[in-house]
Amino acid sequence: MSNAFSKISRVGSLTGGTKWYLSNDCLLAAKRTLYSVEYRRFYLHDLQCILVWPSRSWWSRLIIPAVLLAALGGSLWLWVDSTTGEIFVGIAFSWVLLELALGPTAKSRVRTTGISVDIPLVKRTRRAHKVLAKIDAAVRATRGMVEQPSAAAVSSPEQREVHTTPEAAAVSAAAATQTNGS
Repeated sequence: MSNAFSKISRVGSLTGGTKWYLSNDCLLAAKRTLYSVEYRRFYLHDLQCILVWPSRSWWSRLIIPAVLLAALGGSLWLWVDSTTGEIFVGIAFSWVLLELALGPTAKSRVRTTGISVDIPLVKRTRRAHKVLAKIDAAVRATRGMVEQPSAAAVSSPEQREVHTTPEAAAVSAAAATQTNGS
């Protein structure tokens, strides 16, 4: 069985970013900050949940640059040239449309049995469904492979008839008659 990693997400920033890789047994986050890389490995059988929610600062990312560009465009319109002012107002309007089309930025948290880590999984919440679906499929495949051998461990009827207490024997005998009689 190959343990190859496939890239499922990338979240960039000014000083680096985080790349997410998925293999058949783990989820790997490679967080780059300038010239150093920090790796975090989350085993799929230990994952409890991955939370992704819209960031509160998304509106400021939308409004502040748009207002500044529109104010610059208005002042250029009045004091320099109307064509230059129109260009900057058009850029402000385009900025608002682009941010609305891309949707809110996201924050995320990965929770395992031992730790809870706030680390960006996706840049925008729109993409979260695709990435989480890939991770969910991998987790289901990993947990499905783990559960199959444990269910197949008790296969012979002689092993099922071994009881430690009389109460357990009575319960299993009643269950056997119900299943055999129907």
